[in-house]
Amino acid sequence: MLKTSLTELLYVLCGLVCFYSTYGTLKDKNHPSKIPTALFWGILGFIFTFSRIGLLWGDKNIFIPDIYIGYLVLVLALLSAFRLVKFDKFNESTKEFKAKAAKKIGSYIFIPALALAVVTFLVAQIWNQQLGSLVALGVGSITSIILALLITKGSPKEMLDDGRRLFEVVGPANILPQLLAALGSVFTAAGVGNVISGSISSFIPSGNILAGIIAYCLGMAIFTMIMGNGFAAFAVITAGIGVPFVIAQGGDPVIVAALGLTSGFCGTLLTPMAANFNIVPTSILEIEDKKYGVIKYQLPISIIMLIIHITLMYIWAF
Repeated sequence: MLKTSLTELLYVLCGLVCFYSTYGTLKDKNHPSKIPTALFWGILGFIFTFSRIGLLWGDKNIFIPDIYIGYLVLVLALLSAFRLVKFDKFNESTKEFKAKAAKKIGSYIFIPALALAVVTFLVAQIWNQQLGSLVALGVGSITSIILALLITKGSPKEMLDDGRRLFEVVGPANILPQLLAALGSVFTAAGVGNVISGSISSFIPSGNILAGIIAYCLGMAIFTMIMGNGFAAFAVITAGIGVPFVIAQGGDPVIVAALGLTSGFCGTLLTPMAANFNIVPTSILEIEDKKYGVIKYQLPISIIMLIIHITLMYIWAF
């Protein structure tokens, strides 16, 4: 009960962030696409806040039917596809202000980011059964927010305004991870794993463990590049390749699954579809090459890590 209610509370808080962005956009007289942008964030906030609102007090019967949420997601997709979701460039901080703030705060700015990871890990380790990993992430996020306010001596309104600015700079890519994770479930239900298994069996030699491992790890990396999400690819590729060509030949399921998932993360480093890893940082860091700037630096590391994964699975899983 507590775990469910707190998890839903986090979604409601996400919705409130979206609503604040809607409010700020509507108030912005210089906004280049005021109504469509406000509509986008308003719909997203409505989905986060009200789609399963009954879970907040433990009543799962109070919710918005999935079919209506699906229609709203289609509206979001159309607004994004027609490039109607924009941000006001006049709200950008000046280079002088950024340089002054960086000099004033220095390396202390990394403390909230590190605290987010550390607190999330500790809460998940100690109270995972009672709270769950999402609640742990929420506790870590709130802790890092408090630390950021203390370090920068900023006001809550400044936090909200700058959060809204960053939110809108990233744009619709904010919701890409959720959509891609949902796509993985759709692919699994549609039997894509079985199709892949049938195709792979035609050219992998029967009983060849190394060939099966290479196909599995490469398949995870490539499918993750296509879908932009390692978790979405995991169910499909593990069912289609991992189980019949690696685990069925005697591979330890725990080791195979762990290394298989992280093989997918090697593909995450190489695709613009992984927006939260490769597109969001370019917006935050203001890199000129918005699509491939981060990926170019990650390419050699990704290839090396994938080779290491194949080697470790061959040695450890058998």
